[in-house]
Amino acid sequence: MFDKLIKNERAVFRFVMIISVIVFVLVLVLNRKILPRPEVLPAFATKLPLLNAIINGLCSVLLVSSLYFIKRRDINTHKKLNLTTFFLSCLFIISYVLYHYLADETKFPLDNPLRPLYLTILFSHIILAALVLPLVLLSFYHGLRMNVATHKKLTRWSFPIWLYVTVTGVIVYLMISPYYPF
Repeated sequence: MFDKLIKNERAVFRFVMIISVIVFVLVLVLNRKILPRPEVLPAFATKLPLLNAIINGLCSVLLVSSLYFIKRRDINTHKKLNLTTFFLSCLFIISYVLYHYLADETKFPLDNPLRPLYLTILFSHIILAALVLPLVLLSFYHGLRMNVATHKKLTRWSFPIWLYVTVTGVIVYLMISPYYPF
């Protein structure tokens, strides 16, 4: 039985890494503008950055709420909040990828004195967003399997990083939104 569990854990780890690499490569490809894009930006695409910021904000609130409930040993509410956050994060990734496929990149003005702050927040957000995906997926796997010890070890890292990513996602939107061309 132990051998079967170890093989299952390895398969889950491989699956998580494959998903994480696919998402990372997809984002890189979209940022390099390798894929052909529509000549005209669809009207709905102009709403996607705001939608992404709203989703990030909701995820921030849900993550903090989830922490609150697990501290009170309300595992059922904790699980529901995390599943909702995970679902919203999946919607975010779809919306983010779609927007970056359809729209040109918006640049923060070179002459804006807040540019160094913006770039610091943006780069830390991007790097940590790439790193947190496998941590979140593994945290979810172990949480759903009730592997509490492993889940706790992973969430010591995944929770603060995921929270940082969702909060800075909103901050990045607020800082860049005045410069969208639409």
